[in-house]
Amino acid sequence: MVAQRSVIEIGLLLYPGVQTAALHGLTDLFTVAERIAGEQAGARLPGLRISHWAAEPGDEPRRVFDTHPEWPDDSDGRLAAVLVPPSLFGLPEATPVHHLTQWLAARHGAGAIIGSVCIGGLLVAEAGLLDGRSATAHWSGAEAFARRFPKVRLEPHKPIVDDGDLITSAGLMAWSEVGLRVVDRLLGPSIASRTARFLVVEHSDSAQHCGSNFAPLLGHGDAAILKVQHWLQANGAVDVSLPAMAAQAGLEERTFLRRFRAATGLKPTEYCQHLRVGKARELLEFTNGTVDRIAFSVGYLDPGTFRSTFRKITGMAPSDYRKRFGARQVEVAARG
Repeated sequence: MVAQRSVIEIGLLLYPGVQTAALHGLTDLFTVAERIAGEQAGARLPGLRISHWAAEPGDEPRRVFDTHPEWPDDSDGRLAAVLVPPSLFGLPEATPVHHLTQWLAARHGAGAIIGSVCIGGLLVAEAGLLDGRSATAHWSGAEAFARRFPKVRLEPHKPIVDDGDLITSAGLMAWSEVGLRVVDRLLGPSIASRTARFLVVEHSDSAQHCGSNFAPLLGHGDAAILKVQHWLQANGAVDVSLPAMAAQAGLEERTFLRRFRAATGLKPTEYCQHLRVGKARELLEFTNGTVDRIAFSVGYLDPGTFRSTFRKITGMAPSDYRKRFGARQVEVAARG
């Protein structure tokens, strides 16, 4: 069967104190998603290999478990995603993590989506990947997290922060939602929904009701374009230009345009629109800012242009989106 399908790999990082329930739960979740994808789409979707990675102190992590060792490995060591499960007790103070964080940073630099659950976000922050980025953390350790990593835009009131190439979650039991977000990225929203339904767990991504959240392609192998994608993700694609993007890539503008579209499937302007609208959706859901203020904060000087772009991408006006998915409306519905 897999001989006719491409193979993508998700790595789960083991470290001292890792919660084994989350580790094996994620393995099972991805295994279910792989089976459903094979049944529903056959060779149209890739096979999903799930691996566990562990390291002796000072050594780089190596694969210690593989759900499909019989499958050919032609990935050149690339991982489509790496998840850091939680710990029940936090990271021991004396635990050396430099070898783990270097490995995480290298995997992210090679195009892997990085996801973390609860205290696992500490390793992602320690790797420097969250500097200048939005993230969340468990409420009990939020103050300590903020002191330790002042460059991170910490939002502990949010249960999950999905920032495209980086996904962080606050709750110890949030591993199922993080896993489903990764399934959505790699196998599509219908496989994620079917996986959630099979496991009888909720999949809370509001995007499933009005089109998918933007899931940028990161595994294309073009390092120059990937560098620009990470840069855009970090600054929200606000106040950027074609010359600035080309400069980030170290390419002439025409070459950059050609390679960017070949790698991502989108023109740079379209890509930036998706990033901005994704941020706007988050602000509409979790803040009370006016639509015009939100438009300005995500990079639109003309609110009319923002409204038109938002409707084009989501199928809804910003005000209607807030009425349907805003946190206050969700809370009222839950009480009712």
